[in-house]
Amino acid sequence: MAKKKENVTTPEPVLIPADDHIEVFGARVHNLKNLDIQLPKNKLVVITGISGSGKSSLAFDTIYAEGQRRYMESFSAYARQFIGDMERPDVDKITGLSPVISIEQKTTNKNPRSTVGTITEIYDFLRLLYARVGQAYSYNTNKRMTRFSEEEILDHVFKNFPKKKLVILAPLIRGRKGHYRELFEQLRKQGYLKVRVNGEILDLKERMQVDRYKIHDIELVVDRVQVLEDARTRISQSVQKALQMGKGLLFIMDNDSNKINQYSKQLMCEDTGISYEEPSPNTFSFNSPYGACPRCKGLGTIYQIDMDEVIPDYSRSINEGGLAPLGEARDTFTFKQVQQLAKKFKFSLTAPLSDIPQKSLNLLLFGDENGKLEMDMGFEEDGEPTYSTEYEGVINTVRRFFNDTSSEAVRNWAEGFMKLNTCPECNGTRLKKESLYFKVDEKNIAELGEMDLDKLLAWFNDIEKRLDKKQNTIAKDILKEIRERLGFLLGVGLNYLTLYRATRSLSGGESQRIRLATQIGSQLMGITYILDEPSIGLHQRDNMQLIQALRNLKEMGNTVIVVEHDKDIMLHADHLIDVGPGAGVHGGQIIAQGTPAQILKLKTPTAGYLNGSLVTPVPEERRKGNGKFLELKGATGNNLKNVSVKFPLGTFICVTGVSGSGKSTLINETLYPILSKHAYDSKMVPMPYKSIKGLENLDKVIEIDQSPIGRTPRSNPATYCGFFTDIRTLFSQVPEAKIRGYAAGRFSFNVKSGRCEVCEGGGMRVIEMNFLPDVYVKCEKCNGRRYNRETLEIRYKGKSISDVLDMTVDEAVEFFQPVNFIYRKVKTLQDVGLGYITLGQSAVTLSGGEAQRVKLATELSKKDTGKTIYILDEPTTGLHFQDIQLLLNVLNKLVDRGNTVLVIEHNLDVIKMADYIVDLGPEGGGGGGTILCTGTPEVVSECKDSHTARFLKKELES
Repeated sequence: MAKKKENVTTPEPVLIPADDHIEVFGARVHNLKNLDIQLPKNKLVVITGISGSGKSSLAFDTIYAEGQRRYMESFSAYARQFIGDMERPDVDKITGLSPVISIEQKTTNKNPRSTVGTITEIYDFLRLLYARVGQAYSYNTNKRMTRFSEEEILDHVFKNFPKKKLVILAPLIRGRKGHYRELFEQLRKQGYLKVRVNGEILDLKERMQVDRYKIHDIELVVDRVQVLEDARTRISQSVQKALQMGKGLLFIMDNDSNKINQYSKQLMCEDTGISYEEPSPNTFSFNSPYGACPRCKGLGTIYQIDMDEVIPDYSRSINEGGLAPLGEARDTFTFKQVQQLAKKFKFSLTAPLSDIPQKSLNLLLFGDENGKLEMDMGFEEDGEPTYSTEYEGVINTVRRFFNDTSSEAVRNWAEGFMKLNTCPECNGTRLKKESLYFKVDEKNIAELGEMDLDKLLAWFNDIEKRLDKKQNTIAKDILKEIRERLGFLLGVGLNYLTLYRATRSLSGGESQRIRLATQIGSQLMGITYILDEPSIGLHQRDNMQLIQALRNLKEMGNTVIVVEHDKDIMLHADHLIDVGPGAGVHGGQIIAQGTPAQILKLKTPTAGYLNGSLVTPVPEERRKGNGKFLELKGATGNNLKNVSVKFPLGTFICVTGVSGSGKSTLINETLYPILSKHAYDSKMVPMPYKSIKGLENLDKVIEIDQSPIGRTPRSNPATYCGFFTDIRTLFSQVPEAKIRGYAAGRFSFNVKSGRCEVCEGGGMRVIEMNFLPDVYVKCEKCNGRRYNRETLEIRYKGKSISDVLDMTVDEAVEFFQPVNFIYRKVKTLQDVGLGYITLGQSAVTLSGGEAQRVKLATELSKKDTGKTIYILDEPTTGLHFQDIQLLLNVLNKLVDRGNTVLVIEHNLDVIKMADYIVDLGPEGGGGGGTILCTGTPEVVSECKDSHTARFLKKELES
């Protein structure tokens, strides 16, 4: 229970039994004002307040940091020296704290191999299911594979390899590390003479071994024999021995072609002789060499030459740079080769490429049919060639640079002439073809991986009816695990995802809800869970699913602490804590706490928005726009179903719809790349579409997405927004600085000469305490001011460069008012509600909402043209009701100046303020991807098929 402080109002005291609460004493992290507070255990506790008020400082930087530190301290001193120590949060004491798990909006895994299926482990269970009950089919005939005896294998050998010399191999080691010295010695003592190691046949020698740290394939050469009828007995014995040593598997290598044929006692096609290895879970893993497609290495996509980039204009000649990788004519070895080629095949280097015969053009691009062309370079007086060389062709050169270079710059150059396409061999399934011909109920594992999760669960719910008795016995426990995990994901509103969905394409809210579902599945008890806005990206329709998931965690015997702004979650909390009253230095206090019913009776801003006494007024008149439109037709990316839509320019547009309905695909992955290519000639590739009209009405596009800003301790609002460069330039123009010869670089704390060299411009020194946490103290040389004495002697209007960094944004707006090029940029930070932060405040101390608004201010500080379109993806992330009003004021000013603002949003306070709404749906995933309705909020609210309309109508009526 918070102790009574001045200017702090609380409802009637909430009495919590002493053993049933977490108590925090004297929290002073960041802007917390020596806070004392009690949080009930085994309850759903929601912490709210305006952005920057101290919510995250209390939940994550105090409670979670202390729980994590205690866990680390349970390790021995020896172990801690390898993993480092946690910094102790600035708090006197925390009692009643159970083990803590944080589920934050941390950056998702950017590894292209990471998918929803792999991080939830559902795909691991699927692989096990297919390895144990999958039925194999031939990829040639699509017939069910059967198992053959040794005699049938022998008959097949005589039928397919008559009179050929064969090597019979027994696979002993498959894809494992080790030196295998003992194995080689054992085989040698048994009388064998040769082994095949990683594709090479070697003699067995004493003390033979291989590199223990590399992965190896080792086969024993059982026999080398010619397939003749009088050798049948010998071949039969060798096959039997090879099958025995290879555990049911043998390889037969054609001595002439070195082609390997696999034979298995387990699975083999009677018609074609194709045999598969006995399936294991790795057979179905795209992260294993035994399951991954050999062409794309399990990524599903490959880089291929883009001929439009190689030859951008057929009307230009080779000398004019018609072949983009060659560039314009110059004195280089490659151009000399091209000149000799032109002489030999009689085509002109000055004629347009369209006039060059196709055969000659192919030689230029690809060399000869073998990939390289022998050429004579230069000639002696008697007509003899000076020397010969090979010309590989422009395309092959680009491929070689892309695949073989160790230089990042060269690879990027080559990548400019390529585009990422779906792998033609696996069609994006990531798996080799053999893996795709193991099926359960006529479906391969890739087909299940591409199904929406709700459809996948429905498919699994009655799978037992379609399996035989033996399969059901084997699959019983696997199916239980898969169903449970799918159920948890559906329980947090992720029914529209697929197992193959790449994690790098997930939003922060989606990845957080996946981790939440995983935690529910772990069935842990007695844990304190701390979540950071799990409702991000979630439509109002799905809020109750999320709330129920949080309650499930609580009912298992856990404490659930949620930092949240969503009205529904706040009203369903057991205990609500309001932090404030302001942001930054004006926050850090508990202004109210209690049950939602108690909070509703108060007169705080949060209570006003919850009880309806503070309502955002709906505009009396919606903007009609400037009469011009941006019209996109035939968008078919991801789940979009041939979508065509018109956006009225000069208006505030909201794109709405349930999660997974196709909003991001339509705007971020289709429209934005088109606009970016038009405005900046960018290399972004949009999702498929037929046509677009109205591009001439726009000359600039600015996208503000949810990607985090740089969060190094040296980064701050002044450096991120870019006006610190202007401030340094201003200081270098001071007469005293000119006399001393100080340039702008002198005033950078990241450059030697002007900064304090003791702390290297950091302002703080790190004192290493060995086994105790590092201690940060102000630098004794500069006293935390970052610069040396000489630099600080330069003053502008009585302020040093360090004094300017210590100013709040509000102070800086007044200070720099006469300097327009700085004032305009600083004023933008004030306009988005960040007047309380200092210009030099470390980026790591900014909350999520503050960091996003710094990014917004950076873009808004750039001059608009009146023909600019701003694209924002959920800009209300991390914003309190009050903060949203500030955001709307800024966005409306942009529209009033003739620009277009396009926002993807779920927040009804923003949606009801829009001039025009585009609503997608009706469901997510395969059930979405269509335009349900467009028009003003009043028009859209009458749409009967839209989930958004249902909630919007209530909001407009309130």
